[in-house]
Amino acid sequence: MIWIRQLLWLGAALLVAALLAYFISPTIGLVWSALVLGGAVAFNGYFLWQLNEWAVLPDKRRVPIGTGSWGLAFERISRYLRERADASEALEAELEGVHAAVDRLPDALIALDRFDHVLWSNRSAQELHGIFGTSRPIHHFIRQPDFVSFLDAGKFDNPLQISLATHPGRIYRIRIFPSGDGKLMITRDVTDQTKIDAMRSDFVANVSHELRTPVTIVCGFAETLLELELDEATRREHLESILRSSRSMQRIIDDLLTLATLEADLDQPRDQVIDLRELFAAMIDEATAFSGGRHRISMTINDAYQVRGDAGELESAIRNLLTNAVRYTPDGGAIELSWRVRDGEGWITVRDTGIGIDADHLPRLSERFYRVDRGRSRSTGGTGLGLAIVKRIASRHGAGLHIVSAPGDGSSFSLRLPASRILPPSDE
Repeated sequence: MIWIRQLLWLGAALLVAALLAYFISPTIGLVWSALVLGGAVAFNGYFLWQLNEWAVLPDKRRVPIGTGSWGLAFERISRYLRERADASEALEAELEGVHAAVDRLPDALIALDRFDHVLWSNRSAQELHGIFGTSRPIHHFIRQPDFVSFLDAGKFDNPLQISLATHPGRIYRIRIFPSGDGKLMITRDVTDQTKIDAMRSDFVANVSHELRTPVTIVCGFAETLLELELDEATRREHLESILRSSRSMQRIIDDLLTLATLEADLDQPRDQVIDLRELFAAMIDEATAFSGGRHRISMTINDAYQVRGDAGELESAIRNLLTNAVRYTPDGGAIELSWRVRDGEGWITVRDTGIGIDADHLPRLSERFYRVDRGRSRSTGGTGLGLAIVKRIASRHGAGLHIVSAPGDGSSFSLRLPASRILPPSDE
């Protein structure tokens, strides 16, 4: 379409040549035709030469400027190049945004070619595996034999879980996905997930272990009662054993539900004003009844005695600490519940003169079902969840759990409440 105007001008010139040849002289017509055709050839040849010169290095030279039909053609080429440049800039900006987003991912992403050479990697991969540059084999950066075997096997349905020498103590999961002629490799830190899975597995195993004994007792004595004719004393003894085992299971279930409720509650604990004198007095009465007069139980309150927190949760924490003290303190021993302000923190402490705990066990005491002596714990009726509940309540109140103990010297368990939860004396 852009050549129609030029063809019309050429046609008109040839028509004039024919008229000149007819009315004046054939020679003049031929000369005119030669001039017209030569001018057309020279005109188009010049712009074709400019177009060819530009086409040799189109990215470094400007599009020529023409007239007539060539001007329209060059303008269209310029418009197309501008549109392509705009689209290219938009695509580059989009790709930069994608690369920036991928660089912020915690997972290490690596694109490999068909020969397992690195084509591209994000920042996490560069930091984790020490990758730099491209076109280098991936096994130059990840040298573990397990990874090399995994890569060579070419079976990527299941991920590979390994430890990296550059990051000791961490566990990583590597997945490889075929992509065209290459592969996409993803490395993820699964240390925390692995720990959670191990804790979940241990938790199920511990619950099963703790419930197996009382369930076995209940089933065994129930079958005996159904199958045998027993005298009243024996029958009553069996029923009492069933009742004790049922209560043991009930305590475990109650503690599990309490712990699950505390862990599921993401809200802040209630902000109640708690009078520690009243709370301590009620807890001392409970502990005295639980002890049955076998221990000397007292309380001491110094400084301000009002705090802010969830009364029910703090009551549960103190009850668990006092109950443990009663269970692990021999008859005639002393137990003290005290409150004092120390270095800006409020210390709720349960101190006993019991059997004490070896230092090796202290870091793990608040783990679920962890027991220093399983046989003794079971005989005293403990569930192994009390200190886990106490630690969770402490955490919800921004408090710490401080434990001091030594074999034969008794134990001291303290909830260290932050200063923000202590009411000044003027608010009493």
